[in-house]
Amino acid sequence: MTVHSDFRSRHLGAIGSELDEMLQAIGYDSLDALIDEAVPAGIRTGKPLDLPAARSEPDALAWLKSVMGKNRVLKSFIGQGYYGTHVPAVIQRNILENPGWYTAYTPYQAEIAQGRLEALLNFQTLITDLSGLDVANASLLDEGTAAAEAMSLALTGTPKGKVFFVSDACHPQTIEVVKTRAEPLGIQVELGDWQSFEPSACEGFFAALVQYPDTLGSVDDYSGFFAKVKEARGTAIVAADLLALTLLKPPGEFGADICVGSSQRFGVPMGFGGPHAGFMACTDKLKRKLPGRLIGVSLDARGRPGFRLALQTREQHIRRDKATSNICTAQVLLAVMASMYAVYHGAEGLKAIASQVRQKTAALASVLSSGGVKLKSERFFDTLTVEVSDADQVIAKAVDAGINLRKVDGGSVGISLDETSVFGDLALIAKVFGVECTADALVAASSDAQPSWDASLSRESAFLDQQVFNSYHTETEMLRYMKRLESKDLALNESMIPLGSCTMKLNATSEMMPLSWNEVANLHPFVPADQSEGYREMLKLLEDWLAEITGFAGVSLQPNAGSQGEYAGLLAIRRYYLSRGDKDRDVCLIPVSAHGTNPASAVMAGMRVIGVKCDDQGNIDVSDLKARIDEHREKLAALMVTYPSTHGVFEDTIVEICEAIHEAGGQVYMDGANMNAQVGLTSPGRIGADVCHLNLHKTFCIPHGGGGPGVGPIGVASQLVPFLPGHAELEAVDGVVCSAPWGSASINTISWMYIAMMGGPGLTEATQVAILNANYIARRLSSFFPILYTGNKGLVAHECIIDLRPLTEESGITVEDVAKRLMDYGYHSPTMSWPVAGTLMIEPTESESKAELDRFCDSLISIHGEIMAVAKGESDAKDNVLKNAPHPAEAVCSDDWSHPYSREQAAYPLVWLRQHKFWPAVARIDNVHGDRNLVCTCDSVEAYAEN
Repeated sequence: MTVHSDFRSRHLGAIGSELDEMLQAIGYDSLDALIDEAVPAGIRTGKPLDLPAARSEPDALAWLKSVMGKNRVLKSFIGQGYYGTHVPAVIQRNILENPGWYTAYTPYQAEIAQGRLEALLNFQTLITDLSGLDVANASLLDEGTAAAEAMSLALTGTPKGKVFFVSDACHPQTIEVVKTRAEPLGIQVELGDWQSFEPSACEGFFAALVQYPDTLGSVDDYSGFFAKVKEARGTAIVAADLLALTLLKPPGEFGADICVGSSQRFGVPMGFGGPHAGFMACTDKLKRKLPGRLIGVSLDARGRPGFRLALQTREQHIRRDKATSNICTAQVLLAVMASMYAVYHGAEGLKAIASQVRQKTAALASVLSSGGVKLKSERFFDTLTVEVSDADQVIAKAVDAGINLRKVDGGSVGISLDETSVFGDLALIAKVFGVECTADALVAASSDAQPSWDASLSRESAFLDQQVFNSYHTETEMLRYMKRLESKDLALNESMIPLGSCTMKLNATSEMMPLSWNEVANLHPFVPADQSEGYREMLKLLEDWLAEITGFAGVSLQPNAGSQGEYAGLLAIRRYYLSRGDKDRDVCLIPVSAHGTNPASAVMAGMRVIGVKCDDQGNIDVSDLKARIDEHREKLAALMVTYPSTHGVFEDTIVEICEAIHEAGGQVYMDGANMNAQVGLTSPGRIGADVCHLNLHKTFCIPHGGGGPGVGPIGVASQLVPFLPGHAELEAVDGVVCSAPWGSASINTISWMYIAMMGGPGLTEATQVAILNANYIARRLSSFFPILYTGNKGLVAHECIIDLRPLTEESGITVEDVAKRLMDYGYHSPTMSWPVAGTLMIEPTESESKAELDRFCDSLISIHGEIMAVAKGESDAKDNVLKNAPHPAEAVCSDDWSHPYSREQAAYPLVWLRQHKFWPAVARIDNVHGDRNLVCTCDSVEAYAEN
């Protein structure tokens, strides 16, 4: 009998006798024997990971609590894009802390993702309404990267040049991210005063970016400036504050083509920088080039409306190096929270919150002015910038009083209020500036305070008048609405999600709990360093642990998605070569099987993509690789390679491949998507890579959140350490890739807890069990579906690909039919038709038990029988359980049932489904219809449903 006394035994799905049974089923008597044959001996590390001993769940939580307790959480009035906010308790408990929401995967299978798709459509509607533009995406990574994406979007038209004007009154971190992104693309950033810049006089001008209100708090009228931008055939871009837009004229009404920003202050904690949902909205003419994900509406097979991903979703897999963005993820969980915040408060509630912030700011401005303090702007929403003789002295005095203000420069201090600000805070702030007043006096001053901006800039247009934003303002109704949406989604709390390359593993509750701690959730990313000692210690420990695991000299946690990690890694390589004066190395070799973001990221980093062939076994064709090396030797910058391969195999030639690249003077970039097959057994550094990004939302247990958040840090060899991403808050300032110095800092506590509780031996065993589980599935299914690629002795790595193409030829049943039919069995489909069309790539991870693996295999074996019934003519070729899948309850219970198969066969094909049945919310969605009749906001959904 196994004693469950440690976290390892809770995390691993197969332990004890189950583990032995699975090993016996594939012909091995121990895990070590299996690993010795599955993993090439030449890449094995041969030594255990040097990590702290595993801690129990209570001990790890206590350790992290002691570390994070070193943070000093003062009230911050720093602003600069980050603000205090009240997270409604009903949203915190039922969204942020609910595995039904945070363990779901990206909604590529729409029929079992209707809940989060509806919430994201609400988010898009929120953004389009407040921005006054036509279309919004389902979120981006943060405000800085959204601005950089807007620059790239503007460049995709037919600009006459590559000069991008950026107002010097934009947030500093946004300016730095834009500069980083612009350089490899050959874009010249012109930084200056928008009031004196003349677009028509600037040769090569193609777009302009301004902040609204600006970083110093000023509310300005950009309509005249944007008219000049249009006269010069440029694109007008606004980085806007979402809460301010409830009171201010929307950017779309004064000429903006694109609006970007952050939805953080809509009920999402600051979290020392993230994660938060950035946003982008644009005019209708730009919608088909809009980066990221777009939620649309279509019809299902029964003619009912249903939500789905639309248009360019996953465009990288189609366009690759021609893609306009490498962004393939979003911040879904945070966008859902922001949308629910808007649903809960409604338009009137949001305006009330914004008005209270504005009135308090006006009251503070009045008191300070009366006390002789000089303000730099008379037009403001929530931010005041005041002139002082010594900014450092004022900042220090504020800290002594228990608050943080913003140092703008040596003679200026910024004050930003938010919905958490109370009149007592304002009195304390005034006292810091030598002005004595009472809270009561401030209340009186705020009661009749009028907007300080010109009347022409006040919002007159309505927003959020759709039914969903006017129905759920009591906690009871809000609770039920969120529960209804949750019940439409399949997440890890329902069943295994076996997506190859996506690593949907246990996100343990103990790993998630620290996110709600005050010292984790409520720290501003730009507080003085001595207030974030706990965060810095935790992050440094995590960096050191990841360096040990990867075999690298240094790690940066700044990239806030896998795509950002790819970009940051390639950017480090580029900056390394430029530092040596080697400007000609710009060729990036990429296998044709690579993830689609790889070539897109290479182009963003200023590289030229050259494809490398794969052989019949799915491995890199070494002879073709060497031919490409010889062809581009003098200009070779990098090879991008995934290991184990994209096809789920440990390639024996990987060391030879790395050596060939190094011999030619190039660097090896390793995509860390499949790191779950490496930890403790080998490492990118041991294999020969120079840089590798890690998906903490895959290998290291950060949950996918329905399509985000993610974290994509990079580890690098010693020569690349000086070229890790910098930030104004760090010692190095070059190469900033996202807004905050440590990106989505707060969720790094999840991976910290995972490593602390597993320890080195536990992490190694997790890798071993992941490989065992994949081989167990491959062995069980091999009699029914060909296993497309295998390595030594017919073994796979941590995932396997089953080939449905022979069955499709025989029966007409497609891989999509199988994917949809799996929903009737209560499962999300494995990765469909990637990296090979007509296949399913299955990754079980180490967290699934033998019982769950067997249920999944039994489901696919049952589906095989259904396919064979079609092939033999026993089932109708067109009207069968596969072609009609999935079967929602509405269809099965309908009086109209004309199919030649029974309702029981449709809904309960296996006996265990009678114990618990997950029902798809809709029938099969018609994607083509949705793209031809694009509907991307929820106001149209209601009208759509009436037709």
